[in-house]
Amino acid sequence: MKFGKLPDISYVTFSLPSEPEENMTTLSSFPKQYKPPKIYIGCTGWSMKEWVGKVYPPKTPAKDYLKHYAKQFNTIELNTTHYRIPSEANIKKWKNESTADFRFCPKIPQVISHSSDLGGKNDKLDNFCKNILLLEEKLGCCFLQLPPYFGIDRLAILEHFLSRFPKKIQLAIEFRHESIFSSKKNQKEVADLLKKYNIAWVITDVAGRRDVLHLHLTTDIAMIRFVGNDLHPTDYQRINEWVQKLKSWSILGLSEIYFFAHEPDNILAPDLSLYLTEELNRHFKVITRGPKFYEIDDEKQMSLF
Repeated sequence: MKFGKLPDISYVTFSLPSEPEENMTTLSSFPKQYKPPKIYIGCTGWSMKEWVGKVYPPKTPAKDYLKHYAKQFNTIELNTTHYRIPSEANIKKWKNESTADFRFCPKIPQVISHSSDLGGKNDKLDNFCKNILLLEEKLGCCFLQLPPYFGIDRLAILEHFLSRFPKKIQLAIEFRHESIFSSKKNQKEVADLLKKYNIAWVITDVAGRRDVLHLHLTTDIAMIRFVGNDLHPTDYQRINEWVQKLKSWSILGLSEIYFFAHEPDNILAPDLSLYLTEELNRHFKVITRGPKFYEIDDEKQMSLF
């Protein structure tokens, strides 16, 4: 993910900001949880040949990547749907090749999210929703990534979109325009709109745009997009802080969390996911799972020297 990336992170303050005051009111409105929260941990795709021999078994063919990805992770930020509405055949294939506890989080197609009216004048949204509902119990939280120019002045367009969006599909929205975060008033206006329609506000933790790390909770589901820096020591420090934050939110009533790890070229995203999984399990009781790496075989290891 290029958004918010920096060539030099030495001057960045990575600590989580203070929570919005209204978070406590929001959390107190959720039913109390008497069972561990579900935390879904994943990456942004499964077509990574660099993972063969580490995340996937040695010699895994590309056609089997999804099957092995789903054994290692329990969710995915499904970026492929950003570029085209998936066919029914592809949806059924994904569903059949994934594990029972797996959840797909499809990104709303760009022809909808980046159109001036968010697809209000055509049937593309209806077609997209009809197809992804074929995932049935494996459909997680959909993800609307608004374009960089979608500012506070366009909230009426967003509300029209939300009034059309099927209530039976979970949805999270990522905003990027600076005006959204420029004042507490604007943030409250956005949060109130999302709460009205029971929509999650995507929280993005990235070096170059600390304003999008807003920590607003608008439903009992949270979606966090974490952008690391090649497993720099600050990546692990940030994960440690997130584990404590997720623990406190879960105790107060958050029921589901989607956490997507990004690293440059995503080659090292599984390493970050593994660390997150281990730390979560070490600090509190959760329903989650992350990758278990394959050992590099001796022949391959010898070829490195």
